[in-house]
Amino acid sequence: MIALLLFLAKDVLLLKELSEKSGIQILTNTGFYGAVGGKYLPDLVQTESAEQLAKRWIYEFESGIEGTGIKPGFIKISVNEADTLSEIDQKLVRAAGITHLNTGLTIASHTGTWKTAAQEVKILQEMGVEPSEFVWVHAQAEPDFENYRKAAEMGVWISLDGIGWAIDPYVERLLFAKENGFLRNVLISHDAGWYDPAKPNGGDFQPFTNIFEELMPVLNSKGFTENDWKLLLVVNPKLAFSLR
Repeated sequence: MIALLLFLAKDVLLLKELSEKSGIQILTNTGFYGAVGGKYLPDLVQTESAEQLAKRWIYEFESGIEGTGIKPGFIKISVNEADTLSEIDQKLVRAAGITHLNTGLTIASHTGTWKTAAQEVKILQEMGVEPSEFVWVHAQAEPDFENYRKAAEMGVWISLDGIGWAIDPYVERLLFAKENGFLRNVLISHDAGWYDPAKPNGGDFQPFTNIFEELMPVLNSKGFTENDWKLLLVVNPKLAFSLR
């Protein structure tokens, strides 16, 4: 799965070529990226309604992205951390909800803490979207582990991303999930890479190996089993991003 967005370097034809050459199935997405203060949002987001934005994303699902015929496998948005979501971020969440209700695509939102993610879930619930259709991206930013339990009880997918850079913050969170019985609600990712063709050897490229070479041995020594890894790496992603 690769989440790249329009106005943020999405190139679905490149993804198609990479998929064909590697034999790896790649899911790309529809949606807009509102984080970093809306730096990557097109001007049209300011003027169009949630319904109009959703119409664009639904069109990509039905007809393909930018005339390529390649269709998105999920919705990816992002919002800014806030005690109260901005009007623009609320609009993006509503647009994602409308798109889901018309397509069945899962909503993944680059968020951070539960304080912000909970607001997104509330908006979606009011629209008739089940929390189990929402992926709380970058949930590793959450300091209060009890909020993981709250999210899991609602059915939210808790995505711990960034393992490609370090494993220490993830060990305790994954142990907490296992010990408290909600590993079935957890997704993990390297969120690595960042190859820069303008720099020698791609710059500070992070390989996609930390889960297998670093995280697995540590958690195995603390009681993780083959079934736990099957949940995290096979079963959960399949369930989270299945088209419903």
